[in-house]
Amino acid sequence: MVLAIDTPRLSAYFFVENASDFIEFMHSAFGAEELGRECSNGRLLNAQLRIIDCTFMVSEAAKIDPLQSSHYLYVDDVDQVLKSASQAGAEYLFEAQDMPYGDSQAGVKDPFGNYWWISKRLSDEPYY
Repeated sequence: MVLAIDTPRLSAYFFVENASDFIEFMHSAFGAEELGRECSNGRLLNAQLRIIDCTFMVSEAAKIDPLQSSHYLYVDDVDQVLKSASQAGAEYLFEAQDMPYGDSQAGVKDPFGNYWWISKRLSDEPYY
């Protein structure tokens, strides 16, 4: 198998209703950059997005039911990303707090049912 140098071996794939709205949420909440999209008959078949150095895909749920998932997102400023996510429509689960495992972390649920653990590593120790 030959992969491009920046192709991850594991990448999230979101199947959502109103995929264009989801992409807009991802842009507003987390600064996601759209890398490309493929549409057919006005329906989003596939879009590729990137947050920082992580790429993932989005598709309009059609043959697959919408799926909810949970994601860890490491950022430089938890409070700022929490604020952006909230302004974009995410529901607060908990405010940023220092966790015993060495992360500053906040939690939100996006308007599409996905859970996001917005974190910043505070420790040089491994995360177990």
